[in-house]
Order: sequence, then C-alpha cells, then structure tokens
Amino acid sequence: MVSTVQNTDVKQKDADRALVVAVTTRSVFDAGAGDVYGMGVAFPLLQSLQKVNQRLLEKNPAESLLFDVVLIATDSQQQSSRIISSTSHYGLEVGRFCFSSREDLVETLVANKVQLFLSTDRDETLQASQKGVLSALLGQQEAASEPLTVMLCGDAVVRPDSDSDPVPASRRAAQSFSARLGEMRGRFGASGSPLSIVLVTSSGGSESCGVALQALRSRGLSVDEAYCLAGTPRGPILSLLRPHFLLGDGVID
Repeated sequence: MVSTVQNTDVKQKDADRALVVAVTTRSVFDAGAGDVYGMGVAFPLLQSLQKVNQRLLEKNPAESLLFDVVLIATDSQQQSSRIISSTSHYGLEVGRFCFSSREDLVETLVANKVQLFLSTDRDETLQASQKGVLSALLGQQEAASEPLTVMLCGDAVVRPDSDSDPVPASRRAAQSFSARLGEMRGRFGASGSPLSIVLVTSSGGSESCGVALQALRSRGLSVDEAYCLAGTPRGPILSLLRPHFLLGDGVID
C-alpha cells in the first residue's frame, strides 16, 4: 500500500515544468535522538537542490523550472511522523512524502512522475532503472552543500542512437533530464552558479571528449568542466570533485 502526504508548509511546484527528484528517506536521514533524525549522506544534496531553487526565484519570482523534491520511505523502521517533523525541523523544501513497501517502489516513482530517483541502495536504483526510471546511486562520501555538482558520464549520456536498435528507456531518460538540467544551468552566468555540470568521458582521448561536448551543446547543454580519462580510473576525479551524483545510461557505481 502506498500513502502520499503533501507538504503544506511549502509552495507546490508547477507539475508541467518542475524537475521531479525523489530521494529515499534512508539516504537523507540517519539515526537520531528524540523526534528528529540525524543528517544522512544525502542531506547536503537536498540543501543544494534547495539553494538552486532559491537562486532561480531570486532571479525570477515567476520561475517554474525548479526542483520538486519527493521523499520516498520504504523502510518500515523509519516512522512517518518523525520523517515529516525532521524535514520541518531542518527547513528542507520537500513537496511531498511517499510511504510504500519496497515492492511498490517503482509504482510509486511512476505515479509521482519522478524524473530522477536517488538512493544509497543499489538494488533499489537497479530496480527503478530497469523499469525506465532514471536512477543514480548515492555514494557514502558526503558531497559539499553547494554548488550542486552533477557529473555526466559522457560515454553513456551522449552515445549516438542507432537506427536499427531501439534506444534504451534509461538512455532516453538520461538525455531528457540532462537537457532540462542544461536549461536550468543556462539561467545562471559563467561564475557563481549554484549548479555545476561536469562531463567525464572514460574511453578515448580528447577527440572523444570533443565529440561528447558537441553532442551536448547540440541539445542546448553547456558544461562547466570536462575531463577525458582515456581509460584511467574515475576514482581520483570523483574524490577531487565530490559530485552529488553521476548520470549515465543505467546505474553507475
């Protein structure tokens, strides 16, 4: 059974324009004393999403291209009242809360028109990704609160579509979301942006990276930084940049 609670403490976003991002409560909150949970690994992510919204509304109070955050609870050990009170305590901008079983997770994401699902549980992200919901696995290393740093794994996101083979739903979702993200990034100048988009290509050299950049620009998406790894491990770049999440064709470890 799925239960959805709208957060009346925040203004609801435009359903046709907002980027709906769902995050598991288990990722956002950790064990804590009293009525309030402690801060989990994804807590800075929510702060960064909120900061982007604040800056967008400062530039244009009528802005409708905003992040709409949904908290998903599939852990029966976490209490719904405590989740809601913790969200209020920390002043987090969450549009609604969804309480469901793990078996109903994908149904919940689809019903709420989620465009990106984030979790620290690999099985959950794989389950959602296999059903066509763009998903990203959150690492255990906390990212900085701001700017919101999104890493695009170019080999997957900008891989050319084949005329003969059907385009995987996960790739279509990644391309669609990254394009909307690029539109949001375009609202800010070259410096001081609360949103940073980084491109990483794992294979090939500078030519491969150049092709990826051109493909992204053709979709109206410009990146802040680009790295051509040419087959070297991605770990050092991740440790240096500490992105909030990685986007690609499927779940990336």
